[in-house]
Amino acid sequence: MMNKNIVAFSSKMKMADMISAEPELILVLEHLDIRLGFGEDTVEDICDRYGLSPELFLCVCNIFTYGELIPNPDNLDISDIKGIIRYLRACHSFYIDDYFPELHGNIHKMMELCDKVSEKTLNKFFDDYENEIRKHFDYEENTVFPYVENLLEGKAGGRYNIKSFAKHHGNIEEKLNDFKNIIMKYLPESASSPVRFRVLEDVYKIEDDLTAHTIIEDKLLVPLVSAIEEGIYCKDRQHGGSDKKEGK
Repeated sequence: MMNKNIVAFSSKMKMADMISAEPELILVLEHLDIRLGFGEDTVEDICDRYGLSPELFLCVCNIFTYGELIPNPDNLDISDIKGIIRYLRACHSFYIDDYFPELHGNIHKMMELCDKVSEKTLNKFFDDYENEIRKHFDYEENTVFPYVENLLEGKAGGRYNIKSFAKHHGNIEEKLNDFKNIIMKYLPESASSPVRFRVLEDVYKIEDDLTAHTIIEDKLLVPLVSAIEEGIYCKDRQHGGSDKKEGK
């Protein structure tokens, strides 16, 4: 994400003014299924309408806009965890249902005039990248999110803890960088230039979006869930419980 003049977002700011100042936030609205037609409503008004915490919404917007800034989870509380999971799940649906099919379709258009070897190589590279993303999402959907939701209900998580999730992040960003280099440097000139630029633009957009996605996981979800885990452990010890929940 490139450096830019920082716009101070606030819950009293009109939502339309906020989007006008930072148009890339349209993607955040899309992830959260927030419909256009704000009128003069403020960020707080819209968040209330959609059952969102204004603090969490602004935090996500700041991460998405200024990814180099480290967010402060102290502005959030345990009740925001469900909102974070809601946002991450919405991102998963966007990538799988909308982004990847559209991008793959454009890749096929881009390669129509290329030799079969180049076409096969690029399609395999993209398929491998998409499969890597899907594996990561499946892990979150089937392991991480159920664990966190059980924790919010007061159910112990056994030996699993949220730091295991933090260690699970793979080399997705590296694979995406390789994909960009193939498109820019190594495809033959016969690849459709207009579509090629469109594909490259979409890849850069998803790179920024996935970077924000990772920051939200690592810098918001993990610290908040860790706080719950530590609270449960302390409570368990105070009542003379076993050390099982501490992973001992």
